[in-house]
Amino acid sequence: MSEPSTTPVPAAAHASLEARAKALGSPIRWRILRLCLHEPRTNRELAELLGRNPATMLHHVRTLVDAGYLAPQEPRRGTRGAREIPYLATRLTWTEDEQTSSSDVLVRTFLEEIEGLRPDDVSIMRAGLRLSQDELHEYWRRTEEIVKDLMARREAEPDVERTSWGVFMAIHPDRQQDGPARED
Repeated sequence: MSEPSTTPVPAAAHASLEARAKALGSPIRWRILRLCLHEPRTNRELAELLGRNPATMLHHVRTLVDAGYLAPQEPRRGTRGAREIPYLATRLTWTEDEQTSSSDVLVRTFLEEIEGLRPDDVSIMRAGLRLSQDELHEYWRRTEEIVKDLMARREAEPDVERTSWGVFMAIHPDRQQDGPARED
């Protein structure tokens, strides 16, 4: 998606495609990006939220910073008075044309994020559609427009109380209907 970022994209955003793909090759890094999307978080906060070792978390954070996906914010004092650097997602993943992450990583990230939720806490819609290529592109474009509209409302109405929601959407060929995938 191409939602404009309010966070300056660091020079590291021009990292190679290989470096960016590597940075997004881990579900934990996608989860870090989600946690830093709406509010800056420190390495310590991320480690606590994700139940990880702070040293391991620092490796993941640095990888995301080096690839331009996280931007350091103004340092602040932590609970014990130590200087801590919060990080905010640059939203670079929304604006890239290149496919820098595999579907496998995104599916694993989604499964990690919903692990432990009650079935009633996850709303799922599954549909079988028969679409032309143009209709498929229109479907995806309109879905992106909905997300952009909701993001714009959040920016325009910052005082409205909102709850964070995760959304996972996948489009795939329906092999049950059309048989095995054909190579054209």
